[in-house]
Amino acid sequence: MDRETYYKIEQYMKNSIGDSIHDCQHIFRVLYMVLDIGSNESIDMDILIASSLLHDIGRNAEYRDPNCDHAVVGSNMAYEFLLGIGWEKTKASHVKDCILTHRYRRNLPPESLEAKIIFDADTLDISGAIGIARTLQFGGKINEPLYLVDTNGTIIDGCKQKGISFFYIVNNKLLKLESKLYTKRAKEICKDRRKICFEFYESMFKEVTNLHNKGIGLLQNYFDKNK
Repeated sequence: MDRETYYKIEQYMKNSIGDSIHDCQHIFRVLYMVLDIGSNESIDMDILIASSLLHDIGRNAEYRDPNCDHAVVGSNMAYEFLLGIGWEKTKASHVKDCILTHRYRRNLPPESLEAKIIFDADTLDISGAIGIARTLQFGGKINEPLYLVDTNGTIIDGCKQKGISFFYIVNNKLLKLESKLYTKRAKEICKDRRKICFEFYESMFKEVTNLHNKGIGLLQNYFDKNK
């Protein structure tokens, strides 16, 4: 891919996205991760670069209509765009397949090595410190709580299904990402990032648990003194 073609694809991406959680910097992080994961693989780097840049261009359609799947919409958009700038149908179709199967929550596994690398790179962007930040950002957008408490006011750790919260997502998604990945390099990166995620969760859980436990006791003492 020459630089001019790259800039055409990049500009189309910039004109197609508008979501702060899946913004240009998310796209570039996925692209840079793809370059890392794919550096020692026998792959078509043109396919990977184009797929990285275009994998979330269907997001706006999904926000307008939640019944839309951004992977489906975006894959079709990418295919038509690439044909329009002179790409061969075979290569445009490969990019379409990579985008179609990149979504973490979708039961449509990637098949080609390029598609697996795109999936891994996109999934890694919800790992580690950046994954925590993006999860909290999304949680705030949909009014999702940081954690839940039981009837006694005790913090629920989120390990089991007690309602969706940041703690639940950490334990049931962010700390289990490695098992979802396909490539060796992605698993290595995820293993290091998992430590960061767990340490953050552990510190936050300890902090709020101590605060709640002490606060409940102090509040009870206050009421006892004022009977």
